[in-house]
Amino acid sequence: MSAEAHTSTEYIKHHLQNLTYGQLPAGYERGDGEMLQESTWTLAHTAREAKDMGFMAINVDTMGFSILLGALFLFLFHRVAKSAATAAAKGAPSGLVNFVEWVVEFIDSSVKGSFTSRNPMVAPLALTIFIWIFLMNLMDLVPIDWLPGLAGALGLPFLKVVPTTDPNATFGMSLAVFALVIYYSIKMKGVGGFVGELTLQPFGKWGMPANLLLEGVNLIAKPVSLALRLFGNMYAGEMIFILIAIMFSGGTVLALTGGVLQWAWAVFHILIITLQAFIFMTLTIVYLDMAHQEHH
Repeated sequence: MSAEAHTSTEYIKHHLQNLTYGQLPAGYERGDGEMLQESTWTLAHTAREAKDMGFMAINVDTMGFSILLGALFLFLFHRVAKSAATAAAKGAPSGLVNFVEWVVEFIDSSVKGSFTSRNPMVAPLALTIFIWIFLMNLMDLVPIDWLPGLAGALGLPFLKVVPTTDPNATFGMSLAVFALVIYYSIKMKGVGGFVGELTLQPFGKWGMPANLLLEGVNLIAKPVSLALRLFGNMYAGEMIFILIAIMFSGGTVLALTGGVLQWAWAVFHILIITLQAFIFMTLTIVYLDMAHQEHH
């Protein structure tokens, strides 16, 4: 039983570890006893090595799948945009054109319902956020061992295929939204107006310290909540898939039970991956709307 538990623990740790590229310091001792005489840039072959690479290390799988899915999104929508005019002339648009048009109309109506100012960037940004995050979340429905198994056959020690289970990715997106919020807050209200919102509300000029504390926490909470909500939900979903996958090694009865659970969780997870993309998009629209509003 202890060996089986150890194997399950190793399996879980392996599937939760990113493929990391970074610099190991001089004098670093690997797990096999090898000593590095000088700082070396390398792929991590253990979770300990990935941790010891520090802040400047890059999660290659997160970056790779994010860029690949972003390119897929741009390619697909570009092809649909080029073929839409031809399809309209023929009077019989394809199912893909209809689907993309429906998505664009859905995003447009969401922006109109939540954004009260005028900014031509908001709708394209909302569309990009929704589709990109949806595609990254969708990778969670790929069977848990397929791509990591292929990576292992190619000599790669780790591979996480769902970018949104990496807090570096979710915080990167949320900080980009936060930068836009700060930019438009200053652009629309001026530096004085933006500082005034942080220092004069809600208790007026006599309550500046309390105002700054409350409004500062409220401002910082926006990117943190955006990032952690998406990361937490997707990480939990991936963990459940991993735990179900362990059941396949427990005999016929557990394997059959795991198959049913995996199918049921995948069907339910379709709702989660869509909802998380929608929530991130909607909150982005709301935060940008707040950045465009002046409070008196």
